[in-house]
Order: sequence, then structure tokens, then C-alpha cells
Amino acid sequence: MSNKIKASILVFICVFLWALIPVVSKLAQTTLDNHQFLFWSSLISFICLFSAAYLKKKIEIIKDYTLKDWLILIVLGLLGTYIYYLFLYLGYKEAKGLEVLVIQYTWPISIVFLSLLILNEKLTLRKVLSIILGFVGVVFVLTKGEFSQVHFDNSFVIFLVFLGASSFALFSILGKKVKYEPVVAITIYFLSATIASFFSMNYFSTFMLPSTSEILPVLVNGVLINGFSYLFWINALRLTQASYLAPFTFLTPILSAVYLIVLFNEPILSAYIIGLVCVLTAGLINSF
Repeated sequence: MSNKIKASILVFICVFLWALIPVVSKLAQTTLDNHQFLFWSSLISFICLFSAAYLKKKIEIIKDYTLKDWLILIVLGLLGTYIYYLFLYLGYKEAKGLEVLVIQYTWPISIVFLSLLILNEKLTLRKVLSIILGFVGVVFVLTKGEFSQVHFDNSFVIFLVFLGASSFALFSILGKKVKYEPVVAITIYFLSATIASFFSMNYFSTFMLPSTSEILPVLVNGVLINGFSYLFWINALRLTQASYLAPFTFLTPILSAVYLIVLFNEPILSAYIIGLVCVLTAGLINSF
């Protein structure tokens, strides 16, 4: 089996797992709120990844990290595994799943803006086209296609989801500037999210154990979706070029949309379909 085939199998596993985020977010937040769900998921992810780093004998690397290294990894962890998921889980609990799904996948578009500002990349026609398509997609979702009568449902929640997606884009951009051992770095990311979500849970909410019906989705989210999927993705990247794998990831929101429609009877509005197509096309143009 060639490395490309192995990498393709791994990335398809990632796509299948990542597409479950809207499903587990809804199932795991029947009694839990977004703060509580994030805490338990982050804690489980940290335990799984710490165990993997220990078994791979990578955990000793931490001893060589300076205070600056720790600060960099903590900030990245807060951006990519705390703020992003905190607002994303809130969105799936309070707003329509398909709305949140489209706004969630604006992060590849935000990467274009941030790469211009932070990485000093050049503005090309391809990037301009991806920005315009991404913006059109968001507008279609927020207005429901009724441009003459702007209609916002849960506009503040949707804004927070967009803020979270932008946070993940910033995490991705800044992550290009640093080079750390991946398993150890991801372990520290989720350690940061666990600590931050523990404090925010106790400040904005209350400590609560998952109910019986919530245990399975919390475990699936912590172990697979936010845990070992990162390792699958890293191994896939090591087997072949990122440019080959990137387009596959845009199958994720399509599969997520199918899950939401089938499992939760989400209403299918033409504006959602148009918005999703615009955002996906924008991401694909940027990837290619």
C-alpha cells in the first residue's frame, strides 16, 4: 500500500470523525452547557494524548521547554482548543445546526486575511475570489436569502461562532511559525483548554457531571473527535503533501449537514445550501 493510499485512509477517518462534531455537541448538551461539555471533553482529550505521548516516550521533551515555549503553546492552545470549541459548542446548543456549520467553516477564509497581515503573503486573484465567495456564503446564511429584509436568528451566538472560527484561523497561522513535537504540543494545547474551561465553568456556570445519556457522546468527542483524530491527521501529513490532503477536509461540512438533516430534522433552506456551497468552494479555491 502506497503512502498516499495510507494517508487517504487516515484523512477519511478524520473527516468521518470531525463531521460528528455537530451531532455530539447536540447529544452531549442536553443537561450540560458549553462550558461543562468543553471541560469534560478537554480533560478526556488531554488524558488520551498524554498517554500517547508517554507511550511514545515523547513526554521527556517537556523538560527542555523554556518558559517562552510554554507561553507560546498555552496561547496556541487557548486559541485553537478553548476559544474555538467554547463558542462552537455554544452555537450548536443555541442556534440552528446548519447555520453554525456554515459559519464554522469560514475559518479557511479568515486564514487568507490573517496570512496577509501576519505572514505578509501576497494578495492574489485566487485569494480575492475565495474571500468574496466566503463572504457571500455567510451573507446568504445570515439573511436566509432575504436581502430586502435582513433576518438574524441568534445573531450574537452566530457572531461568537464566527469569532471562534477566526480564533482557530489565527491558531493555524501562528502554528506555522513554531516547530514543536506534534504529540507533545497537542497534549499541552488540551491541558490549556482543560484548565481554562475548568475556571470558566466554575465562574460562568457550575460543576456538573454528564448525565447517563451524555457520557457516550462526551467520551466519543474527547477520545476520538478531539483526541486521536489529531494523531491520525499528523500521521497523514507525514505520509504525503498537505496540498494533496487539504481538499478532502472540505467533505467534512457536507457530511455534517447530512447528519444534521437526517438525525435532527434540520430545516433545509435553499440559502443554507447556497451558503455552504460558497464557503466550500472558497475553501477549495484557497487550498488548490
